[in-house]
Amino acid sequence: MKRYLSNRWAIIAFIAPALILFGVFVFYPLLQVFFYSFTEWDGVNPAVFTGLANYRKLFDYSAFKVANLNGLKFGAVITVYQIVLATIFAIAVSDKRIHCRKFFRTAYFIPVVLSVTVVCQLWVSIMEPTNGLINAIARALGINWQQNWLGKRYEAIYAIAFVNAWQWMGYQFALLVAGMKSIGEEYYEAAEIDGATALKSHWYITLPLLKDTYNFCLLVSVTGGIKAFTEMQIMTGGGPGTATYTLTYIMYRQAFVSHKYGYGLSAAAILVLECLVVIMILNWLFKDRETPLLKRRSLKGGELA
Repeated sequence: MKRYLSNRWAIIAFIAPALILFGVFVFYPLLQVFFYSFTEWDGVNPAVFTGLANYRKLFDYSAFKVANLNGLKFGAVITVYQIVLATIFAIAVSDKRIHCRKFFRTAYFIPVVLSVTVVCQLWVSIMEPTNGLINAIARALGINWQQNWLGKRYEAIYAIAFVNAWQWMGYQFALLVAGMKSIGEEYYEAAEIDGATALKSHWYITLPLLKDTYNFCLLVSVTGGIKAFTEMQIMTGGGPGTATYTLTYIMYRQAFVSHKYGYGLSAAAILVLECLVVIMILNWLFKDRETPLLKRRSLKGGELA
């Protein structure tokens, strides 16, 4: 193995297929996105270079600001909901004193394997303003509290974000459970000997050692919020008005409905840049700057007791 690793031609031979596939299916299409975003193009006729015209038009579009705010709201809701609940559930099922742990692991993950269309249609029925399950339960309890969850301009985005968070929480849960399995039992045994409570053991051991897992979970949830599309398309069609537009939805409407591919790709280019910025910020926040926490904190005496 050492002989192959010291041979640069062997290394090139091993990584070349992956680099070629990445270049053909990821890097080259990204270059095309940025190139055509500076053109007026209908997808059929030759593209005409227009400079920054598409970007100026996009920034002047009233829905552009709404779309960016919706991306932030969507990302915030699914991040808080998914990661907080996934952490609580993962800690719970990792406790050997909990019965039926396999059942709960399966139950939490079931929504992930369901079709997005099925999940969205299910929640559209539940949130239906007249005969929906939520409003029906309120009426049955004698509560005068009828809500049009998806018809309100400022509340609809939160209702859609909740549906996404509900479906994909199990994915974050699975990642955190896998991360917890990689933590050695000796840390918890040492903490228990030193008199640490279960809560402080998880606070000082589990959470710090899951830092890389949390970094990936945050990347998935935040960028997923920024580029959300499917739930809006199925549940509200971007409405009411443009209240649930995102940058991805603007791209879809302009490129595939209005056939203004250059204009639509300018929204896609902004979306790519925003995701890259989020990735860089999160990687900077989770970058190791000091000695790992478990080496800085003592596991003895009053520190964890």
